[in-house]
Amino acid sequence: MTLSTPQRIALFAVLALAMVATRFHHFAVPDASWAVFFIAGFYLRGSARWAFPLLMALAVVVDIVVITGQGLDFWSHYCVSPAYWMLLPAYAALWCGGSWLRSRYAGIGFATLGRLVLALVVAATLCYLVSNGSFYWLSPVVAERSLAGWFKNLGDWYLSFVGTTVAYVGIAAAIHAVATLAQPAPVRAER
Repeated sequence: MTLSTPQRIALFAVLALAMVATRFHHFAVPDASWAVFFIAGFYLRGSARWAFPLLMALAVVVDIVVITGQGLDFWSHYCVSPAYWMLLPAYAALWCGGSWLRSRYAGIGFATLGRLVLALVVAATLCYLVSNGSFYWLSPVVAERSLAGWFKNLGDWYLSFVGTTVAYVGIAAAIHAVATLAQPAPVRAER
């Protein structure tokens, strides 16, 4: 499954639109950013030099627009701290998970499903540990830091963030499976 340049650009546009629509929280649906980076890692694996930085820039621009649109200063917002920059390695973990899955993709089947679950859970967990951990340990919002406090914080939010990501990627995987199965079988030449 190789995508042409126009297909890559179209897919990038769809993913970017999904991220913008959900990151703005206009439609009362959870943020799809984590899933977008995982899915982009799978489909745009060979385009990481341009696609990953553009998605990162888009995420930052949306955050700036949302925060300043509320009349707040971006740099003094609750969610923006030195930890904000840790979103780069956090989202890279998701991209790498999708990319790893793509490098082992051999078509639809139970082995692929197993690799999808493994890659997604590991990548989303790493993303969560980096993003949540950096916020907890680096943000001035957390007054009294402790290992017990961090573990409680992890437990409070982990399933929500990872579950949302799994749901969006599950939808994308279902669409992928239907599109793949709907393609006509290749014609074999007679000898």
